[in-house]
Amino acid sequence: MAGELLRVDVGDLTFDVRADGPGDGRPVVLLHGFPETSASWAAVTPRLAEAGLRTYAVDQLGYSPGARPLDVDSYALPNLVQVTADLMTAMDVPVADVVGHDWGANVAWALAGWHPDRVRSLTAVSVPHPTAFTAAYRSDPEQKERSSYIRLFWQEGKAEEVLLADGARRLRRMYGDAVAPEAVDEYVAVLSAPGALTAALNWYRAMSSSTPVDDVTVPTTFVWSDADIAIGRIAAEGCGSFVAGDYRFVELPGVSHWIPEQAPDQLAAAILDRIASS
Repeated sequence: MAGELLRVDVGDLTFDVRADGPGDGRPVVLLHGFPETSASWAAVTPRLAEAGLRTYAVDQLGYSPGARPLDVDSYALPNLVQVTADLMTAMDVPVADVVGHDWGANVAWALAGWHPDRVRSLTAVSVPHPTAFTAAYRSDPEQKERSSYIRLFWQEGKAEEVLLADGARRLRRMYGDAVAPEAVDEYVAVLSAPGALTAALNWYRAMSSSTPVDDVTVPTTFVWSDADIAIGRIAAEGCGSFVAGDYRFVELPGVSHWIPEQAPDQLAAAILDRIASS
């Protein structure tokens, strides 16, 4: 059956997962970023389902109402990766083609680096390998400036207040014109629920460059857009240095950070190309 909403238990957590495509199709796990939900893949999954793939778009930790731990440490990358691996197991998906955007890309990179037996292929979108990002942040003043917004996100209470004030005006502004207004309304509604935005921001508050992510050995495609305001060219082009397997760098000219919604055809083509050759 296509278009199912699954609720999947992982210990005492319950994740919402949007499944699409034939039940016996090759599994593809899709991991969204901040500040979105699994709905960000809505224009991509039909193209994958038409190709016979079975997609699982996850509302990640903190975004699923039933999987919203209060402590910041729960959102550290090693736990995010372990939870994702356990979720795959709970869905009877021992190995999958994994696609991640933004923070979902971070999780996907680490999952592929630490658990290559669980990842048939990787398509990372917008955010490069964590080591490439850290190197650029430390050496490239432009990348440091692009990432300056994170300092606000680290401020507990203040960040929530700033982003949700005045009808969530600043949160809405983050999406620019790339995301449809009705989708923005859905994201804002989800993140306006009690504790939801704090949980999403805890991904930033738990981040640490002292947790090295292994080089990736699985077949990998990195999709980056040159109008991305968060990730600059140095970080993007440095990504391949941390992939030991077959690697492709796909650059989308004139596209913003919100690739899954702004360029779903091009992204789906890159995903299908990666999967077909893996």
